[in-house]
Order: sequence, then C-alpha cells, then structure tokens
Amino acid sequence: MWKEGQATWEEYRNVVRACRDAMRKAKVCLQLNLARDVKDNKKGFFKFISNKWKTRENVGLLLNEVSVLVIEDTEKVELLNAFFSSVFSAKTGSQKSHSLEVREEACRKEDLPLVEEDCVRNHLSIPDAHKFMGPDGRHP
Repeated sequence: MWKEGQATWEEYRNVVRACRDAMRKAKVCLQLNLARDVKDNKKGFFKFISNKWKTRENVGLLLNEVSVLVIEDTEKVELLNAFFSSVFSAKTGSQKSHSLEVREEACRKEDLPLVEEDCVRNHLSIPDAHKFMGPDGRHP
C-alpha cells in the first residue's frame, strides 16, 4: 500500500515491525514447544534439527604447497586427496593389523558371552522407528 501511495511511511514501518515481532514470537514459541515435547515428539524435534544442520556451502579457497590459491574444484579435490593420503599412510595399516591380532588373541583367551534367544527376540520386537539410522544405513 505504501508503494501505491495508499499508506504513509510510518504506517508501513509499523506494520513491518509488528509482522517481524509476530514472526519472532512464533519462532520462539515453536522452539519452546519442540524442546518441551521432545520426549513425546522425537520425530518433529529431529526434523527441525536436521533442517538446521544442512549446509549448502562449497569448499572455500585453498592454498597449495607453494602458497598459490586453488580455485578450480578438481584442483581442490586433488589437493585434499594428497593431504589426506599423506596423513593416512601405510604406517597406520600395520598398527591396525597389530590391534586386530591383539583383539583376536583376547577373544581366544576369554569365553564368549552367552546370548539367549529370548533376550534377542525381546530386543528385536520393540524397535523405535524414530531413531537415527545405524552404521548399516538402516532404521531400527
């Protein structure tokens, strides 16, 4: 209405302030309700949180070994790949195999725990479908 000359600048600013205040109050109310009802509404809470986690930013500018800015995405990939491959070298492989041998030896020394069929059946019969996916990429 202000652009069309049907309202003054002050009226327009007052409406903008009122709308901004109403939006802020609604946002605070939503967040308080989500925090209060998190035990009963886990899905809504984690939906709100996961929406906040998403970022759409690309990798920023990087400096290579000779302090030259890397701008192209393929060059950035190669630079990061070279860095990570230098950090995770073949040395870690020998440590990993050593720790695996120690674990295998510990398993041989100790008796394995007894897992009863009824206990497993009880745990599998009550999965919470609202929990995050496991390392296998599947929901409970």
